[in-house]
Amino acid sequence: MAIESPSTSAASPASPASPASPASPASPASPASPASPVTPLSPTRPGAGPPRLSGRARLVLFVLCAAQFMVALDFSVLNVALPVLGKDLGLSTTGLQWAVTAFALPSGGFLLLFGRIADLYGRRRLFLIGLTLFGAASLLATLAWDPASFLAARALQGLGAAVIVPTGMSLLTTTFPEGPLRDRALGISGTLMSLGFTVGMVAGGVLTETLGWRSTMGLLAVASVVVLVPAPKVLAESRTTDRQRLDVPGAVSVTGGLLALIYALSTAAERGFGGVDVLVTLVLGVVLLSAFVVVESRSAAPLVSLPMLRRRTVAFGNLGGLVTFSMMSTVVFVLTLYLQEVLDLSPFSTGLVFGVQGVLSVVAGMYAPKVIGRIGARRTLALSLLGQGLFIGALLGLGSDTGALPATAAVSLSSMFHLGAIISYGLIVTSGVPNEEQGLATGLVTTTQQVGLTVGIPLLGVLATTQDTLFDGVRTVVAVAGAILLAAGAAVAAGLRRS
Repeated sequence: MAIESPSTSAASPASPASPASPASPASPASPASPASPVTPLSPTRPGAGPPRLSGRARLVLFVLCAAQFMVALDFSVLNVALPVLGKDLGLSTTGLQWAVTAFALPSGGFLLLFGRIADLYGRRRLFLIGLTLFGAASLLATLAWDPASFLAARALQGLGAAVIVPTGMSLLTTTFPEGPLRDRALGISGTLMSLGFTVGMVAGGVLTETLGWRSTMGLLAVASVVVLVPAPKVLAESRTTDRQRLDVPGAVSVTGGLLALIYALSTAAERGFGGVDVLVTLVLGVVLLSAFVVVESRSAAPLVSLPMLRRRTVAFGNLGGLVTFSMMSTVVFVLTLYLQEVLDLSPFSTGLVFGVQGVLSVVAGMYAPKVIGRIGARRTLALSLLGQGLFIGALLGLGSDTGALPATAAVSLSSMFHLGAIISYGLIVTSGVPNEEQGLATGLVTTTQQVGLTVGIPLLGVLATTQDTLFDGVRTVVAVAGAILLAAGAAVAAGLRRS
């Protein structure tokens, strides 16, 4: 079934949350609890135009969007500071990927688990716990005294994000009723997440150059307090009415499998695949993820619905989402090193490069729904992956002294196609899914984003760190990322055509 009525939400290139589907897990036919007692509408007279948000609903929207903005900020604010951070704490170039991976690993690995716990035991409660943990971890990262303390703080930040992302989206969809009002709320949320990535890149450059890299983590600590203070007063509790048991075997196997696999890939990027710990954790990850498939096929209340994964739209849609996130995050990482280590740009100038990328991404997010409405989400996803791959491939034309303008143009145009892929894959995955399964479908969308952000850098990091020079490593990563995107675009076009 072609999708011709897209949501108006947008998301950022590194946004940790996905465009929500037009039908949410809190729809009347789903097991989710009733919407929170917030009155979302202001009274309007017949014929007075679309409904407006009430004052209290605006406060709820501010808290939830600010939390998502903060997590999006964390995905980008540190990127520009990485070279300076590495020199200060003694992290090698190959070790810098752990500054990103230490955050992304728990945020992706624990996402399904915390989302399900929140459904059963209270989304508001878990949301507040996540905010507290994120703020405390950000303070620890600000005060870090060596690589171990900093990476531990980043891991705790990721754990907090794994709580905030699913609970925040669930609270949003259970507060605002399905229809134009929810579309408006999701559009605001998506735009702010895009803005969060852009602000993070620019602010990271400014703060690193003026106050040092620690101020980037201090900014997140302050932001968490700003969100945490009003949250208990404006958010109402929300949980499922179906008191099913938590799928503990499934949660343990998928979380352990993802953690083991990502650790193996990240370690191999630094030391190669010959280490005993790499081989052991790699095998352990494969075994645990295989066990997860078996467990979910027999579970009465699975974390992931295997029959749903057999739908072509769900399978190929998530494939497109996984590839677009993993390749974009990897290219942004290596391009940050290229701009500062090869072209010798300052952190501020590097931030401006990615600021341009973020602005064009926001513009793309505004027009992508119109494109989807004209040609359909399936064609949009395939064309977006192909366009993203072509412009990433264009980065192969960069030299060691070409200047920042060609890199800015190529990565910005690639990000515009990236936004089209993000919005269209979210719509494809949730299209035609019954209301009672929308929670599972949107959970898959969010998990794909987090896993994509997590595995890209360690997976291709091996290629970046095994070359003679950093410049050669950057070119290798760019070539492979472009080829993977082109192959994924062709696979998605073929797979969805037969749906």
